[in-house]
Amino acid sequence: MDKTWYDCSIKYRKTTEEGSQKVITESYLIDAISFTEAESRINEKMSEFISEEFIVSNIKLTNISEVHSFDNSERWFKAKVTLIAYDEATGKEQKSNFYLLAEANDAKDAYTKTVEIMKTTMSDYSIPAITETKIIEVFPFISKES
Repeated sequence: MDKTWYDCSIKYRKTTEEGSQKVITESYLIDAISFTEAESRINEKMSEFISEEFIVSNIKLTNISEVHSFDNSERWFKAKVTLIAYDEATGKEQKSNFYLLAEANDAKDAYTKTVEIMKTTMSDYSIPAITETKIIEVFPFISKES
């Protein structure tokens, strides 16, 4: 079964290095089966990391199909990948898009890692867009049996 990824925004007060209070909003990606589960899981995860009071200010369903984490990478980049298939009956090219998230240090690194991820595909493809996201961390579902 495919994973369903939700972008969860968290809002809380953070103390700056100067000692003042600032309200910040951060985005996290959660693998869940529903909005309700996404909210429950993000509340549970954030309670482990944030000692101050926080609120879940937004939850959005994403169009991300795959998430790839890499060591020594600092940011998350969303890559649009276009799969190209040839319909022999009509002789026309058919394109379909999917999106993947890759952890990288910059856009060039994200492109290189996306090409590496796509090496196993048998289809022709192109990578028309790579954009940096505001995602801080990704929390995939891990069953208790694992």
